[in-house]
Amino acid sequence: MHTFKNNRVVRDTGALYPILQSPMSWIARSSLVSAVSAAGATGMLETSSGFPIVQREYDAVRARTDRPFGINVAIKFIKDRPEVEKAVLDWALDGRTKFMTTSAGDPRRHIERIKGAGVTVYHQVASLDGALKAEDAGVHGLIVEGGESGGVRAPDSVHNFALLQAVRERVALPIVAAGGIVDGRGMAAAFALGAEGVAMGTRFVASAESPVHDNYKQGIAGAASNGSLAVPMGARAVIRVLRGPLSEAIARGEPDAVPAPDSIQALYVDGRLDVALGSAGESAGLIRAVKPVAAIIDDTVAGFWREIERLASLLEGYGAMARVSG
Repeated sequence: MHTFKNNRVVRDTGALYPILQSPMSWIARSSLVSAVSAAGATGMLETSSGFPIVQREYDAVRARTDRPFGINVAIKFIKDRPEVEKAVLDWALDGRTKFMTTSAGDPRRHIERIKGAGVTVYHQVASLDGALKAEDAGVHGLIVEGGESGGVRAPDSVHNFALLQAVRERVALPIVAAGGIVDGRGMAAAFALGAEGVAMGTRFVASAESPVHDNYKQGIAGAASNGSLAVPMGARAVIRVLRGPLSEAIARGEPDAVPAPDSIQALYVDGRLDVALGSAGESAGLIRAVKPVAAIIDDTVAGFWREIERLASLLEGYGAMARVSG
């Protein structure tokens, strides 16, 4: 039986497998986080929703599983609210986890405090420059997120096939690849490019335990290979979402194409894909069905080792050829 015993991501997270669930706002709550961790991967609890939601969701995760899970701090969303920032850090570092990720900001803002609490921290980056700065700040590892990921990003974001290689060439830290990965084949590819773990977001949104409306999940599962697109979000950002009449109209610049004011309620709760933008990576085109989290993780791990064995078999062929030619 194959194991990941020498894997640095497994060492740092305490999980069985080097697979993380992305800490998506509103979505990365107890039902999803607990299922991911119980299945042997690392569930990541979001904190952007603030208190008392975060405390309630943390307690619910802990009631459902004794497996380790992590906590994410999205720096940008709390740095302008000092009282919230202090409350989140005080709470998260009060013995609640041994593994944290930081994102959407400069890790130097909290790195010394997190490390001082004995917590391992990985920072999410979307560029080589960001990776080098995070390494210099002293983080323990990186979440390297390519431009194919769902959600908000820079318009010129580099996709993972090139980005992972660029970061691995310059950085010795453990790398978790995020973007474009839904199964063992993608996980094996990420490892070949320099990663030691993977993070999946869109794949876990379309899971049985995801708290969003089934219409959103089925929208992902039914997406074509080009079923996502990036639409403008302000002057310096785009958001990658499911392709549909609304997102296509926004991409064309139609002035009347405007999402519902409360898009979270409209999409996550009411399932209104017609009036809200459903964040989704290019990986949506690789997802065929909504599955339980445990099946997703088991299939991913099995598929990973299957691909590794397939690649290893090439060595046997080359060895036989060398013996014949010699």
